[in-house]
Amino acid sequence: MKTIGLLGGMSWESSIEYYRLINEEIRKKLGGLSSARCVLFSFNFREIEELQRLDKWKELSNILSDAAIKLEKIGAELLLICTNTMHKVADDIQRSVNIPLLNIIDVTAEKILEDKIKKVGLLGTRFTMEDEFFVGRLDKKFGIKAIVPSEQERQVVHDIIYQELCKGIRRESSKGKLLEIINKLTERGAEGIILGCTELPLLVTEGDTKIKIYNTTKIHALAAVEYALGIGDGS
Repeated sequence: MKTIGLLGGMSWESSIEYYRLINEEIRKKLGGLSSARCVLFSFNFREIEELQRLDKWKELSNILSDAAIKLEKIGAELLLICTNTMHKVADDIQRSVNIPLLNIIDVTAEKILEDKIKKVGLLGTRFTMEDEFFVGRLDKKFGIKAIVPSEQERQVVHDIIYQELCKGIRRESSKGKLLEIINKLTERGAEGIILGCTELPLLVTEGDTKIKIYNTTKIHALAAVEYALGIGDGS
């Protein structure tokens, strides 16, 4: 079993889910008292969020790359960035280490293609929905078209993530707002919905709507297990 390196704490609310999902899947596959070999670098999310807000992505890239190097030095053989948003600097981080980085966008896209879906709705932070790193990668690398909510709706989703879910707050009223936005994306032709923030599955689950939901947290975590056990190639 390979050792999984986790860049977490962004936020720790979803990092808990990574740890749980990875270990549950290892136990499911190997049985008994089996659990994952993993190492976690957990950031102070307040510092990360402040730099995001100030648009200091180069500084963020350096901070995460430094942590990735530390994880590799203590034995990590595979790297996960436990957040969709910080995949904005994923390529920089990959260049800083000699171990593979399992990209959350790529493993999610592979699941979408398995379902023969070519048009999806994307929910996430404002950075994920508005910047090119997620939507552009889906399109250019996989031929998947992603549509995002209106500007006002994007702000609603962003605020629910940062002001509620990252603080451990889960409101039914906010869940209702997200489901309304999902319905609108469906009306615009989305055949599936990417929960492109690792906190969103804490509030919206597959059973909440008829449309296919892609839980990036779960997809990413389970793909890491397959790679760690030599089932997947980590591409």
